[in-house]
Amino acid sequence: MTMRKNFLATILALAVSAPVCAQEATDPGTLITGARIFDGIGPDLIEGQDVLVQDGLIAEIGAGLDAPEGATIIDAEGRVMSPGFIDMHYHLSLCSVPISDQQGAYAPDLDYIGILASQEAERVLMRGFTSVRDVGGASWGAKLAADRGQIAGPRVWPSLRTLSQFGGHGDANPRYMNPREFGGPQNNLERLGYSRIANGVDDVLTATRENLKRGASQIKMHLAGGVGTEFDPIDGRQFVRDEIEAAVEVAEGFGTYVTAHVYTTDGIRQAIEAGVKCIEHGNLIDEEIAQMMAENDVWLSPQVLVYRTFSPDLGPVRLAKGQMVEAGLDSMFRLAKEYGIKTVFGTDVVVNPEACAEQNKEFAARLDWFTPAEILTQATANSGELLQLSGDRSPYPGIVGRIIEGAHADLLLIDGNPLEDITILEDHETVIDLIMKGGTIYKSEL
Repeated sequence: MTMRKNFLATILALAVSAPVCAQEATDPGTLITGARIFDGIGPDLIEGQDVLVQDGLIAEIGAGLDAPEGATIIDAEGRVMSPGFIDMHYHLSLCSVPISDQQGAYAPDLDYIGILASQEAERVLMRGFTSVRDVGGASWGAKLAADRGQIAGPRVWPSLRTLSQFGGHGDANPRYMNPREFGGPQNNLERLGYSRIANGVDDVLTATRENLKRGASQIKMHLAGGVGTEFDPIDGRQFVRDEIEAAVEVAEGFGTYVTAHVYTTDGIRQAIEAGVKCIEHGNLIDEEIAQMMAENDVWLSPQVLVYRTFSPDLGPVRLAKGQMVEAGLDSMFRLAKEYGIKTVFGTDVVVNPEACAEQNKEFAARLDWFTPAEILTQATANSGELLQLSGDRSPYPGIVGRIIEGAHADLLLIDGNPLEDITILEDHETVIDLIMKGGTIYKSEL
């Protein structure tokens, strides 16, 4: 009886104290005043509005807000507030891995790759990118460490291992090496955690399920050749329709989607018909494919900067492929604007730290086709909207890429107006004075 009385007394005590504990745990927050706000949509800045951040979210936006007791107050002094930038095509684990390691007989240990990815995650955040969609690579450790506050890093929507066929863009082995089914060795890019070679519907089903079990928020497939690998022509379709549909069916069964690396009209047509929701690159589209993408609400995830940062180590064959797809940029962007294709922001800079350090140059690289406001919307609201396609597989339920009440408090304060001169973002160390992710301040020069 005594034990029962003690147990009941404990429960009652917890019940009485719970509201008090919850109240004490409430974040007094941060009140930011005096900012000119780019809300992710624009194109004009919003003035005279304060932003209150509490519990990692934008709690309130309005004029003359009162600061809660104990809140931190930041006077932006006329700086531009922007949602944190989002890079929708990044590879955290590939920035510091040279070609010799990626495609030679030696490939670094995955523990080492994880360390490199974690270091890159911090650099990415310090450039103003509070979110990235990692579309291939061993990014899970960096993501987990950033989520737990063990390192400074962005939010990461991981694809984990990109699905590739033998002889596809995820196969970096020399031409003479056999597939595993015929006694060949593991692929070099598989050793790096970048790809998973899958041949046939059964392999694709297993590889897709493997990624989803391990925490992928979306699935990426290589459906065409690429620049960084030598034996896969750009115009060659990779995977057959049944294989693509198999991955799409599994992904949709988990409430998420498939995005596809592909450049050409035939490859994109096959991807859309199979249910793919996003096209990575897409440089060689024509009017028919542009209309097809628009009518089917298929997203375009293009890049510009990557074609200007290729290492000479790629060699003549791969550099020639890069020049071929770069030549399609002007037509692709013109068609994307003409048909209203939903377009996001990404960089795809890989291979060496020097190239990745130029991530912010992607903003100005798009000026030949878009206004600064359009580019900033691609890097914020548009990219945030695409991230919503991950549904319940998203590691971060809620809204990113917008400055609206209820959105995640991923915010930047910029000394200068990127809507007038977006090139200032290249000097991110100087002009980005505050970086906040989830209400936590990671950089402040105020």
